[in-house]
Amino acid sequence: MKEITEQSVTITTEKARQMRRNIISMLGQAGSGHTGGSLSASDIVACLYFWEMNIDPKNPGWEARDRFVLSKGHAAPVLYAALAEKGFFPQDYLNRLRKLGSPLQGHPDMRKLPGVEASTGSLGQGISWAVGMALAGKMDQKPYRVYALLGDGEIEEGMVWEASMAAAHYKLDNLTAFIDNNGLQIDGRVEEVMSPLPIPDKFRAFGWEVLEIDGHDHRQIMQALNTARTVQNRPTAVIAHTIKGKGCSFMENRAEWHGVAPKPDEVEKALAELS
Repeated sequence: MKEITEQSVTITTEKARQMRRNIISMLGQAGSGHTGGSLSASDIVACLYFWEMNIDPKNPGWEARDRFVLSKGHAAPVLYAALAEKGFFPQDYLNRLRKLGSPLQGHPDMRKLPGVEASTGSLGQGISWAVGMALAGKMDQKPYRVYALLGDGEIEEGMVWEASMAAAHYKLDNLTAFIDNNGLQIDGRVEEVMSPLPIPDKFRAFGWEVLEIDGHDHRQIMQALNTARTVQNRPTAVIAHTIKGKGCSFMENRAEWHGVAPKPDEVEKALAELS
């Protein structure tokens, strides 16, 4: 288990704040993209990239690296912000989000950008990628761990549960899936669109170890990651209760910010709140 210190929490908290600033800036420049779910997931992704995962930006294809799969691929800005902050590519790449010919596409493309493990965007497919990676690690007796991030609206997709069955069947204790449970999707409240509730009970029924946390509390995120390392013979699902648009008061808990980029005045206001 990794030690959770004041310093580590301070580092990841500052990284999450900078990632949120970069998310706002790149989406503002692009004029399109997914804001709310990128902001809600920033604390989880910051803890993964700057505390948990064993990765090397100078050698993104390193065989023993841990893998992260952004199953909710529309939240690509949070992944790009983390990869840039970690040093996988220059920070000025972020200014090219959604530009013609840019490697920073609207959804992640593993063929175009170092550090992207899977081309995602079609909801439900990312967790299937992650299950395959974890199974390969087991079969090849490799030490790496696999992490996936799903949206709570995404788990309305049937293939999520097919993948979940497979993960439990093959006893993939090297797999941890975070559910970004912000309660909102593009059409409104998740429970009203196509309710997947109760989420913890569903994952337990499919054979997973289940943890519930505040997805903005870095200590809780880190503790969940430590606990997942002790689980044997089953994957772990971390139900992370989050706030869509977290960090920007006028975006928080508002479904309309799911797939809308901030206008120049909104960028200025958001960056002021995140300063």
